[in-house]
Amino acid sequence: MRADNRQHIIEAARRRSECTRSKAIQALRSLDAAGEPVAFDAVAEQAGVSRSWLYGQPDLRAEVERLRAAHRQAPASPVPARRRTSDASLLRRLEAANTRVRQLAEENRRLRDQLASGRGEQRADRIASNQARGQR
Repeated sequence: MRADNRQHIIEAARRRSECTRSKAIQALRSLDAAGEPVAFDAVAEQAGVSRSWLYGQPDLRAEVERLRAAHRQAPASPVPARRRTSDASLLRRLEAANTRVRQLAEENRRLRDQLASGRGEQRADRIASNQARGQR
């Protein structure tokens, strides 16, 4: 009588399937991160899987189609040269931001000093009040 090896075969097939899915997902991510067009051919080639297998995986198929559509909608060139911010403008904005940061830091210092002074006065009043009660 032969041993029943079905469980081992099923487990090996499951592991192989997970590995294949992992390769396909990694291929999707790397193509997207590189800014390359995401297409079934490119994903299949990079992952070492067949296109028909990709088409048969609903979630992976949807992701390929989503990334492909997003890539199509992206503008060919970012911002036209005449609409880009000049270096001088960026420097002025940076200087203004630094000035504002210094103002806020000074305001925070003043508020901390006021808070410390107010707490000191409260403590002094509380001590005086306790002493007045103790002398009665």
